[in-house]
Amino acid sequence: MPKQAQGPLLPIFAADAAEEPLFRQIYRRLRDAVLSGALLPGARLPSSRSLARELGVSRNTVVTALDELVAEGYLEPRVGSGTYVAAALPENLLHTPPASAPASSPASLPAGPPPTPARPRSWEPDPILPFRAGVPALDRFPLAVWRRLQARRWRSLGSAELHYGSPAGWKPLREAVAGYLRTARGVRCDAEQVMIVSSCQAAIDLAARLLLQPGERAWVEEPGYLGAVEALRSRGAVPVPVPVDAEGLDVAAGRALAPDARLAYVTPSCQYPLGVTLGLRRRLELLAWAAEAGAWILEDDYDSEYRYAGRPLAALQGLDRPGAERVIYLGTFSKVMFPALRIAYAVLPHQLAEPFARLRRYVDDHTSLPAQMVLHDFIAEGYFSAHVRRTRLCYAERQEALLHSVSRHLGGLVEADPAPAGMQVVARLAPGLGIGDSAVAEAARRAGVMLLALSDCHAGPPLHRGLLLGYSGFPPEALDRAARRLADVIGKTAPRWTPA
Repeated sequence: MPKQAQGPLLPIFAADAAEEPLFRQIYRRLRDAVLSGALLPGARLPSSRSLARELGVSRNTVVTALDELVAEGYLEPRVGSGTYVAAALPENLLHTPPASAPASSPASLPAGPPPTPARPRSWEPDPILPFRAGVPALDRFPLAVWRRLQARRWRSLGSAELHYGSPAGWKPLREAVAGYLRTARGVRCDAEQVMIVSSCQAAIDLAARLLLQPGERAWVEEPGYLGAVEALRSRGAVPVPVPVDAEGLDVAAGRALAPDARLAYVTPSCQYPLGVTLGLRRRLELLAWAAEAGAWILEDDYDSEYRYAGRPLAALQGLDRPGAERVIYLGTFSKVMFPALRIAYAVLPHQLAEPFARLRRYVDDHTSLPAQMVLHDFIAEGYFSAHVRRTRLCYAERQEALLHSVSRHLGGLVEADPAPAGMQVVARLAPGLGIGDSAVAEAARRAGVMLLALSDCHAGPPLHRGLLLGYSGFPPEALDRAARRLADVIGKTAPRWTPA
């Protein structure tokens, strides 16, 4: 087959004034061409060199775009032959049908029954000990820069900035967040769709209040984030656990369990807690179901900044149909910067922006305006992107150190594989130890090691057992000490383990 450039590809690259990197423009147009059917499954693309020459860009720019499309499953390279549109894209998934069921009315604000009591626990924060998951590298945060930006803002504040703020958030920060998400995450949005909130948990609660009536069902990942489960239950909704496998949420299982669900909560970029990525086929299936059912998708873009194999994958929201959006995109700065910041964001379909703001006015009104201003400066002056790049390298090194310590101290007791993304790894207990993961987690806690059992991440009967080991917030020497202590804990707790 000849390898010259093919004419039909060229209209994909019409001039565009979008303010985004060239590789992202090429990526986006090729992806849209695949999803619209302009490029059919099995079609061969011109070589990267030919594309670069015809577009007037460097070959590295084209290669970066193609590599990302390969990573996300749109394209597949064939050795000695070229790059092709993935053949595993069935035609019925490439065109999401229009909504045929009425959507839950965003104007109705169900109060729901009183919150269901959670399991008894202390409301004091857990200690920051290895291997606590979701802890950023506070030792790597540029605190001196933050202090300087904060001092500068406080010197210029007037009485207006000390008053009540907009429930949607400070407009310049919303613009900065929208610009960052368009470039870094492939999110289609403008500032009017961005709402600044205190946490993703708060955004989940707002969505449950606004979009669900008591008794309506909602898909949740199994295993998954129990904070979302409890938020849904507190509004009177019925969480439906949908199993997660190596490709992410099993959409077919969700259809079988609750085809009439009104909402689905997912973590597609880095599933919590298993760390898998929702594949392209599943993403398209999920969007198709939401359109058919008139349901909403809550996309919690958990740990998306931290991907160690290739570039971060584009958001599910970017695949949503313009004008018929079903995805509410959630993200937080607290996990990337520092938890005390308490600033997160939701990107809402246009029809939900005003109802969300109206509801929030009666929940917690607004986020601290001075804090929003300092964060805006941190993003606008380039410090945020630099911090993400530095911590991504740091976390890759810390994960490698953790895996080395696990192999050194816990060999024969647990098995942990490298995680392609996120801030924690899953360690499976060796068979035959005669002890459950919850018992290990409790014994480790008493010994000063903070970890989570996978069986405690289930809304229903456990499907997975193992230990979640967070590494991002701890230097290698602390991780090594914790691994040695965990080995001692398992050795003393497991009834059938004999030291080598």
